[in-house]
Amino acid sequence: MATKPGLLTDWPWKHLGSFKYMILAPWAMQSIYSIAKNKNGEKERDYINLLVIPFMVSRILHNQIWISISRHRTAKGNNRILDRTIEFEQVDRESNWDDNILLSGILLYFFNSTLKSASFLPIWRNDGIIITILIHAGPVEYLYYWLHRGLHHHFLYTRYHSHHHSSIVTEPITSVIHPFAEHLSYFALFAIPMFATILTGTASLISLFGYITYIDLMNNMGHCNFELVPKWIFSIFPPLKYLMYTPSFHSLHHTQFRTNYSLFMPFYDYVHGTMDKSTDALYETSLERKEDSPDVVHITHLTTPDSIFHLQVGFASFASKPQKSKWYMWPLTFWSVTFNYIYGKTFIVERNLFEKLKLQSWAIPRYSIQYSLKWQGKSINGLIEEAILEADARGAKIISLGLLNQSEELNRRGELFVEKHPKMKTKIVDGSSLAVAVVLNSIPKGTTEILFRGSLSKIAFAIVSALCQQGIKVATFYENEKLKLSAMPHASKVVTSENYTQMIWIVGDGFTGDEQKKAPKGTLFIPFSQFPPKKARNDVVYRHTPSLIAPPSLKNLNSCENWLPRRAMSAWRVAGILHALEGWNVNECGEDIFEFKKIWEAALKHGFRPIN
Repeated sequence: MATKPGLLTDWPWKHLGSFKYMILAPWAMQSIYSIAKNKNGEKERDYINLLVIPFMVSRILHNQIWISISRHRTAKGNNRILDRTIEFEQVDRESNWDDNILLSGILLYFFNSTLKSASFLPIWRNDGIIITILIHAGPVEYLYYWLHRGLHHHFLYTRYHSHHHSSIVTEPITSVIHPFAEHLSYFALFAIPMFATILTGTASLISLFGYITYIDLMNNMGHCNFELVPKWIFSIFPPLKYLMYTPSFHSLHHTQFRTNYSLFMPFYDYVHGTMDKSTDALYETSLERKEDSPDVVHITHLTTPDSIFHLQVGFASFASKPQKSKWYMWPLTFWSVTFNYIYGKTFIVERNLFEKLKLQSWAIPRYSIQYSLKWQGKSINGLIEEAILEADARGAKIISLGLLNQSEELNRRGELFVEKHPKMKTKIVDGSSLAVAVVLNSIPKGTTEILFRGSLSKIAFAIVSALCQQGIKVATFYENEKLKLSAMPHASKVVTSENYTQMIWIVGDGFTGDEQKKAPKGTLFIPFSQFPPKKARNDVVYRHTPSLIAPPSLKNLNSCENWLPRRAMSAWRVAGILHALEGWNVNECGEDIFEFKKIWEAALKHGFRPIN
């Protein structure tokens, strides 16, 4: 929002939410009706009317491709322009980036139905394309330059343009984040070439749709936070530096504010003396910048087929909320699964900064269900091993294994890789100690008895052992669980539950819906597993899987980690960060478990806090 929001700041359909596209329904129905009514074939078919919605969809996909590429490249670090970070506030502010596409669709329909010369256009006309290019390079670029300078006047800046400049670090979609009134001025400006060709009878589908696509392309490119225009282009044709801007050119406008006002052609900044003096230097240094060398790498994996859309490199608005499957995404999910099967390489999904550490999260391109297939085990372990060795080669101090990448059956919680590569400098941390600490500190004070149910793992044994030493009675669901747990030292307080009246349940993998139904009303379920139990009741309390809220000083945290709330990080991920911060040069994998009291104190010392 602008500093002092002016007239027509909000979009007219703001309160419609996801239903805003229903505005197009009358025109869409009219297009369908015209197809059904037309009996004379292609000669009486108005393609511009029929192509409005497909063109809008193509623009949304075009923008999303730029967003994903930009976020991935910025996370990697090579050619990155600014090191500053993006937080949830910016993601929320830029979540309506498709409003300008909706507005363009409405205007295309409106003028197509009101201007006869805007209907039944040919596919291609050379003269119309030439006129569009010349008018854009002349009047449009020049008028935009002065409009943009005007928007930086205090009166207009505080009421309108400051909303756009709230984003210091830009992403492709930042280019279209403006108040409604400001967008109207841009649409009026960009309509000049289109109306010129329509009124002169030289318009074509290519000149109209091609011009809008060109604007999208240049807007998206110019707002990337990495430099992608190679030097050789300007070497071959030096005057091009006056005719085409670069991401670093426009990035300076967002950091300096009073320079580099031009739209896509820096020529007018040169003419009027507003070219930033550091433009060329920033361009050079950005191109020379190498890929980041992370201190800590967290290796996770995809969970469900549509989980890729909830990653930071996916859909920003989805990633900024806890993961939840959406049925309408299945058409795209099919293509993402196909692409993932073909491409199949581990990729960087997120970068964060904390104190002096550079953090990265990498994703193994496999889904949770694939981890349960024995014949996939060797392939998955190969991908994890490749990621570990790459992180080690790049100087990572700690690698934390997330979700099923630390499966006991798969690689003995990472111990397999330590045995296979004894000279590896990087330490592998499975985070079990912090998971135990989080669970223990989630139990309400004064608790004297809990019920335990879940697959038995080293985390389960450590939790039960610690509870028994604290004098808390542990009841189990089944006799075989009781026998295995009571075999531990200090486990004399483990019994088999007879009536399931305990109000605190510690639960893990294998906890079924039928078992949940036996709990009394108001029972508190505290999971110790990586994945949350499937909720079967509304009259009990489900805690989050072991996790902590990150301190404000942990930067660039603008996406939710799977099903966790904003700024929450899984205990397994936080453990790796803490090992690096404290300089603990030890592995925590296999059956080894770190001192959970010590790691809990370290978590609190560095600002991490319990969620509940």
